Amino acid sequence: MTTQQILAFAVIAAMMAVFIWDRFRYDVVACCALVLAVTVGVVPFDKAFSGFSDDIVIIVGSALIVSAGVARSGIVDTAIKKFFPNLNSLHTQLALLMIVVAVLSAFIKNIGALAIMMPVAFQFAKKSGVSPSKYLMPMAFSALLGGLMTQIGTSPNIVVSRIREELTGQSFTMFDFTPMGVILCVVGIVFLLFFHWLVPSRTKQTSSLEEAVEISNYTSEVTITPQSTVLEKALGELLKLGDGEVIANAVLRGTSRMAPFPDLKLRENDIVLLEGPSKALDRIVSGAKLQLSGKPLMENGKDQADVISIEAIISQESPLKGLSAKELALSYTRGVNLLAISRHGERVKERLASLTLMAGDVIVLQGSRKNMPGIMQDFSLFPLAQREVLLGTRRRAVIPLIILALAMAATAVGWAPVPVAFFAAALGMVVFRAIPLTDFYKSVDGPILVMLAALIPVSDSLRTSGGSELIAGWLGQAAATLPAWGALGLILITAMAVTPFLNNAATVLVMGPIAASFATNLGFRPEAFLMAVAIGAGCDFLTPVGHQCNTLVFGPGGYKFSDYPRLGLPLSFLIILVSIPALLYVWPVS
Repeated sequence: MTTQQILAFAVIAAMMAVFIWDRFRYDVVACCALVLAVTVGVVPFDKAFSGFSDDIVIIVGSALIVSAGVARSGIVDTAIKKFFPNLNSLHTQLALLMIVVAVLSAFIKNIGALAIMMPVAFQFAKKSGVSPSKYLMPMAFSALLGGLMTQIGTSPNIVVSRIREELTGQSFTMFDFTPMGVILCVVGIVFLLFFHWLVPSRTKQTSSLEEAVEISNYTSEVTITPQSTVLEKALGELLKLGDGEVIANAVLRGTSRMAPFPDLKLRENDIVLLEGPSKALDRIVSGAKLQLSGKPLMENGKDQADVISIEAIISQESPLKGLSAKELALSYTRGVNLLAISRHGERVKERLASLTLMAGDVIVLQGSRKNMPGIMQDFSLFPLAQREVLLGTRRRAVIPLIILALAMAATAVGWAPVPVAFFAAALGMVVFRAIPLTDFYKSVDGPILVMLAALIPVSDSLRTSGGSELIAGWLGQAAATLPAWGALGLILITAMAVTPFLNNAATVLVMGPIAASFATNLGFRPEAFLMAVAIGAGCDFLTPVGHQCNTLVFGPGGYKFSDYPRLGLPLSFLIILVSIPALLYVWPVS
């Protein structure tokens, strides 16, 4: 071993040890590893920040923004309610969730796909009286499996494509991953559907600040319009959209106040007083195309573009105290609408315009993002929590899907490379207002992008120093007497063993060149071995920290560290058994 190789191995070994120690955040560890690699000379000065211009960083960041735009549209939740309104059993609900997450993960960042569907899982859990833990871990594993199906589904596939291009001059295409991905996804989902009982029922041990201040009894006033989907339908049909979380306090028709019986047929211009959590109210308003109280917010004769809704508490010093919304005329004097109100210990049965506001009332105000801070200060209102309230915000449900479809089509037919297509898609989400400009950078997972950018030159030091060829030689000697399936299995198991302790993209960055050299030394074609690395790095089912999807469900599911291998270990063995013969068939090694 040369001095450069020893130093490269030492830097990467130290970095992996600190990752396993888990005392510092992964992006800080990666940056420290980069500085150390530059200091000892294994990464040249002029290559230190080359990772920040790498296509991988652009693709991952853009995919997160696209995912946020799709999630914000609420179209997935709406589609499930429309096409699958009567799913009541755990098996059918879980099957639907896993299939949808897997399919979405093939085309958008798998953590984004999981985030889109998690609220639906909580609704199913509440509806069925089952712990959310029964849904969340299988969904996380399905997201990992779904990401295997396309080039952009998960970071390892993107990295492996680049490694193949460097080695052979030809990258993997968008759907080169599909045959293997579909096989493993189907096998994995079937396993999870029949063995989900391995996941224990857990309750969330800690609550977030947002959950602690969650308001469950907002009262909002909605109007039935000619565009409403529930026009001339029973009131019960409207309430179904709230999944049992919303009740109707009254229906106002002209000067008459009608009892809210479920079979009451709704007519145009009926006003319905609804009570429930803001998220459930939003599902009803957006799903039934209802009109909230207040007037359209205009600016220079056009609809205001950046409209938000904020939860706030009326303080003792607030000038709103003792006045009604009608007396204040907020829509006309300040350009804000009162959308909902919650009063502790009291059910609101009056129209919002006539209700006298009191100190301690929690209200939802709709207005321009740029004007809202001044309004909060002028009226001595306290923001309830740092969270987004979707009630009353405009969302373009179809536009995010069109943008995503265009990006996918552009990459599939070769009109644009993946980084350019998804960068344009992320930009389109802002240009067409699928996601507010102020939320654009919030959607980007900065620590992940920094970690990727820092790890790219560090991991490349193994290749530039000749370390990857050295390891490949060692593995080649160990597998010299093994058949092709044994050599392939060795690479797959090695990648799968490393990825729980190292980010999956970093695993591919380290293992990819080793696998390629390993295959070359044994006289095999490298494609199957690179695919094995991508599969091993993408199938992290053993810990809550190896992949973001696993981490995302760890807290909400109330899981313990040991819960992951209970379901993940047998699934990992199954993936190994299926992958090896499938790889040899789909990607022959000779």
